[in-house]
Amino acid sequence: MKISLVRISINCVRRLSLSVTGLMLLSLSLHSNAAPPREEVVRLAGPAAVVSFPLLHMVDSGALAEHAERVEFRLWQNPDQLRVLLANDAIDFTAAPSNLPALLANRGQPVRLLNISVWGILWLVSRDPQVKGFADLAGKELLLPYQRDLPALLVNELLRGHGLQAGRDLRLRHVRDSLDAQALLLAGQVDNVLLVEPAVSLLLWRNQQQGGAPLYRAQSLEAAWGQAFPGQPELPQAGLMASASAARKLELSQAVERAYALWRAGARTTRGPAPNWCIGICRTCRWRP
Repeated sequence: MKISLVRISINCVRRLSLSVTGLMLLSLSLHSNAAPPREEVVRLAGPAAVVSFPLLHMVDSGALAEHAERVEFRLWQNPDQLRVLLANDAIDFTAAPSNLPALLANRGQPVRLLNISVWGILWLVSRDPQVKGFADLAGKELLLPYQRDLPALLVNELLRGHGLQAGRDLRLRHVRDSLDAQALLLAGQVDNVLLVEPAVSLLLWRNQQQGGAPLYRAQSLEAAWGQAFPGQPELPQAGLMASASAARKLELSQAVERAYALWRAGARTTRGPAPNWCIGICRTCRWRP
């Protein structure tokens, strides 16, 4: 009788052990498949340019609600300010010049380039109707608000491609930022400026509203590059990057990249939320699309 009871007890223990083991394995499986905890805040950043529109839309639409309690956007004025923000770990994801992630990675910072989204947003704007493109700048002055940044490097290379050398064939003048460049152009103190969209469209609209002397959208940097270097006409200019700390959060990075790509896909259509949102934002900010 005792032996029987012992056998029954051993069988019960074995069954109980198997049940507990099964529950533990199920718990571990559920835990491994569970989504990571939501971030308290995801910090986005970008310049006052179209490359930042998808990031602004993420804040406005709640596209990252599954991944963050709060999403913020911070505007940076120049690449030097962006480098400081990244060095201080003050932002997680940002629109950036295409060369910046490579420069930072070469300095040992484990940042990550998530995509290239901009291939042509820089334009030559002129007061001179005879200036049809960069090749017509011989003997003239070009104002650049992007000193020590990718656009300035591209312009120098582009001018060489057209047989022009800064200092010999034309003068390059640098200013602090795009706002200073626009102010000088509107005041008639300069004739030729390199600007980024949507600043170009806003400037032309503002000048028209003020009854200023005509301004001309002469040529895009992308078109001029294709003329100078037909063997390599594509020009990656800007994209989306993750900071060193955010790059380690693979699922969050993928979510931000998907939201960015989804907005861009909608922006390519003539209908849908992306263009409607752009028009609404432009009206709110007194812009004109």
